[in-house]
Amino acid sequence: MLKNCIRDIQKLSSPEKVKILQRFFKTGKGQYGEGDIFLGIQVPDTREIAKKYCDLDSKDIKKLLQSKIHEHRLLALLILIQKYSKGDNFKREKIFNFYLKNTIYINNWDLVDLSAPNIIGPYLSDKDRKILYSLARSNNLWAKRISIVSTYYFIKSNQFEDTFRISEILLNDKHDLIHKAIGWMLREIGKRNQEAEEQFLIKHYKEMPRTMLRYAIERFDEKKRKFYMMK
Repeated sequence: MLKNCIRDIQKLSSPEKVKILQRFFKTGKGQYGEGDIFLGIQVPDTREIAKKYCDLDSKDIKKLLQSKIHEHRLLALLILIQKYSKGDNFKREKIFNFYLKNTIYINNWDLVDLSAPNIIGPYLSDKDRKILYSLARSNNLWAKRISIVSTYYFIKSNQFEDTFRISEILLNDKHDLIHKAIGWMLREIGKRNQEAEEQFLIKHYKEMPRTMLRYAIERFDEKKRKFYMMK
């Protein structure tokens, strides 16, 4: 089945789009996606392949996830998301543990953003969330992004505390992708409860990186945006 899966996704490759994706996902020397290989396939098309091969076993999913090809890794994660959503508690625990053991391969922002809120967040919704704090304190960019983006699932249930606490841990992180992720999560909180977001901002906005702050206040009215940006 794996050979057929790889064959089907290869058929969708687009050399014209490869260069665009390589620039977009910063694959140049010294950039965060250095060396990542693309086939030039759109995400909706990859989703269709994932639906077709949703019964792929864990051994083959792991092979896809360990691939040097970006769309293979994305496909593996999309299949895992499907399996998680349909699985019982036992299967979900196995997927959660598999995900954490293989975070080294979940190594670009789109891979994190599509998967973490659909696997890590749901699994931890009724459990101890200390693993998120361990991820936040790691030295790995993608583990840190997983820690904050996973909280999107909690935000959608109006649970904000973990987002705020992890944001504080990562507040002085140097990487732009962490700044953007935190700003995004704070903005999502603000959509639901602007007062809660502003309580956090009042405490931290003067020390927040500009990109993080801009993302966080994007939906505020002009007067409030000016107030926060005049730090």
